[in-house]
Amino acid sequence: MDKVTVKLIAFLGSGRFLAACVFFFSVWIGWNLLPNVHHFDPFPFPLLEMGVSIFAIILSVTVLINQNRQGKIESIQRDVEFEVNVRAEEEVTRLLTLVHEIHQKLGLNTAIDNKELEEMKSDTDLKAMYRWMACLTSDKCRWRQRAFTVQPVIMETV
Repeated sequence: MDKVTVKLIAFLGSGRFLAACVFFFSVWIGWNLLPNVHHFDPFPFPLLEMGVSIFAIILSVTVLINQNRQGKIESIQRDVEFEVNVRAEEEVTRLLTLVHEIHQKLGLNTAIDNKELEEMKSDTDLKAMYRWMACLTSDKCRWRQRAFTVQPVIMETV
């Protein structure tokens, strides 16, 4: 179904389709306005109006289906991007730990505050991150800003 929808949207969203519609409507209206010709849909063109209305319904449903599909794709992309970022953060933490150990073995004096360094070397709380992401989609979540970080707060249900 997705393949059909993608192809249908690609066709309906093209300039070629727009030109075909303009041509078709022009011929339809022009034929039915010509004198001395059998008018199969005389002015105000009720058949054309009905056909365009039905087509508009089909087109709007097709667009909504495509938007839902696009939303699913974006959700998957966000999840993949989050996982990649988490892994990259873990790798950076490991590298920072290794560099700090090498630094200590060489006996070099550090200019960075040890508290800040230990905080950077600490592992990310993935459970808290997943709770935070779940809060993004929850109706029971309100936001408050502290310093430069946004933290979710789960509201109590009364």
